[in-house]
Amino acid sequence: MGDLTVRIAGVELRNPFILASGIWGESGVSLAGAWKAGAGAVVTKSIGSVPRPGYPNPTIETYERWGMLNAMGLPNPGIDEYPREIAAAREAGATVIGSVFGGDAQEFATLAERIAGTGVAAVELNLSCPHAEGYGTEVGGTPEAVAEIVRAVVARVSVPVIAKITPNSADPAALAVAAERAGARAVSAINTLRALAIDVTLRRPVLAHGLGGLSGAAIKPVGLACVWQIAARVSIPVIGIGGVRTAEDALEYLMAGASAVQLGTAVAFDGIEVFGRLSAGLSNLLDREGIPSAGAAVGLARGSAGASAR
Repeated sequence: MGDLTVRIAGVELRNPFILASGIWGESGVSLAGAWKAGAGAVVTKSIGSVPRPGYPNPTIETYERWGMLNAMGLPNPGIDEYPREIAAAREAGATVIGSVFGGDAQEFATLAERIAGTGVAAVELNLSCPHAEGYGTEVGGTPEAVAEIVRAVVARVSVPVIAKITPNSADPAALAVAAERAGARAVSAINTLRALAIDVTLRRPVLAHGLGGLSGAAIKPVGLACVWQIAARVSIPVIGIGGVRTAEDALEYLMAGASAVQLGTAVAFDGIEVFGRLSAGLSNLLDREGIPSAGAAVGLARGSAGASAR
């Protein structure tokens, strides 16, 4: 069976399938559930300085064939309450990556320091939510802003820092380059694509917030393109996100240059059992293709070895 072990920024994962932030990570119990189901690591909900209720309903519109549109509004219990959930996940043995969001570099740095103190293996910076005013893409949409935030966080934490990059930019790869130069140990690409749906009978947007973020199968080609471009310009590992639902999807991302992948919409549609299914499927697929390990697949489509060991 193909070896699925990978390393991201010095953190060893038992397989390359990571639970994405915002999906199934509301509590320590749910994070632990994804881990027990076979996830290689789990990313928490994005946590802010204070509790946020999120946007009013409706916040999600699903499309079975091609994905999900959502505008949740970054709901979370706040940094004072959430550490107990991380503790519960860690007690179950999970490799936990803490996700934070903020309105400026100093808020990010303060939150990252707090969440790093809970014992997480790494911190992921949500620089890319497409629909939360004052956060996400609005504060991480330029290389200069990304560099400022990453630099501030790196100065305050000892764990690896992962920058989550937006596709809603003229040059996502430039954002990744800025993150690497500022000290990020890895980048995640991509977050959701800004999108909209209209209810023609009600004559208004389907989501209460109006604009949302599109995820799932429809954005896989965009995610792959971003990973391809980013991997050509950075030397740190890239975590691919967007439309992974099969072992073949995952292998595409690895061959494009990703060292691991995150699952979000697939978990929403298929449940946490998807982790075990995809791990077994990827191992079999690697054997079929004569590839000895997940790490050996990284960058194969570009004729180069990847960054899985960095």
